Amino acid sequence: MTLSPGKKREKIDRLSELAARDDERGVSLWQEAFRRLRGNPAAIVGAVILALFVLVAVVGPFLVPYAATDTIGIREGLIKPGVIPGPNGDHWFGYDHQGRDEFSRMIVGARQTLLVGVVSTLIGLAIGALIGGVSGAAAGLGGRWGRWIDTTLMRFIDMLLAMPSLLLAVSIAALLGASLTTVMIAVGVVSVPVFARLLRGSMISQANSDYVLAATSLGVKKSKIALTHVVPNSLAPVIVQATLTLATAIIEAAALSFLGLGNPDTAVPEWGVMLADAQQYLGIRPSLAIYPAVAIIITALGFTLLGEAMREALDPKLRK
Repeated sequence: MTLSPGKKREKIDRLSELAARDDERGVSLWQEAFRRLRGNPAAIVGAVILALFVLVAVVGPFLVPYAATDTIGIREGLIKPGVIPGPNGDHWFGYDHQGRDEFSRMIVGARQTLLVGVVSTLIGLAIGALIGGVSGAAAGLGGRWGRWIDTTLMRFIDMLLAMPSLLLAVSIAALLGASLTTVMIAVGVVSVPVFARLLRGSMISQANSDYVLAATSLGVKKSKIALTHVVPNSLAPVIVQATLTLATAIIEAAALSFLGLGNPDTAVPEWGVMLADAQQYLGIRPSLAIYPAVAIIITALGFTLLGEAMREALDPKLRK
């Protein structure tokens, strides 16, 4: 179900309450959060899934038994019209429609999928943090002109937030042309308004803290207060959102590839592209679609479990 723009804003602003602060016992937010994460089964499961995914993506391509572009099945005469051999002792996942080892392509494709997710999230985080940081500093410390700047920036962010994320990503990808870089830019731009509103809300909350009032009364420049105190203490909800955004980035990148807006070079393995290529062979080898689909689902689940656990661990209302 698609959330209305108002509901989106309320959900994002709620996350902004995850600002960093020490509790009465002198335990920092991150120490307390780590303690809570260690006792959360969902966080442990998510962390294990992500650790395996990153390990496969980083180390796997060096250990694959066959090159991802090697058309072994065609060379051996095994690929025929209507025939794609399944798994055997040497090829655990069988062949794809071009006779390439499916297991090797899945392993190599993990690196491309991780690259798309991380880069697109970093793009959204960088642009969103810049807009949100300027807006939050202007609203919290900038006086009348600051509030005008904040209003202008937030109306632009609200326009982006009002558009369905997938529709916005498809529009950007179609405008820039099909490529892996286009996918990363399109998915990154979609996450910009979320990061911007999160950081802005968290900074406004921090701007009313006692330490900001004390620093202001001592004559510390507002720009220094914002950069050295307010921003660092406002990053907790942004970090949590980055973890959750990685999950949606992988799914949205796969969706763009499925629609033909991803990397046009199908020789480069990427789970979304592999899923799209497998559609015309569902009647022959449905497992060619099942393998990348399950991999995408499990990876996104890992990011989601860890992200939700981090959000609960960092939520001041849930801390004891």
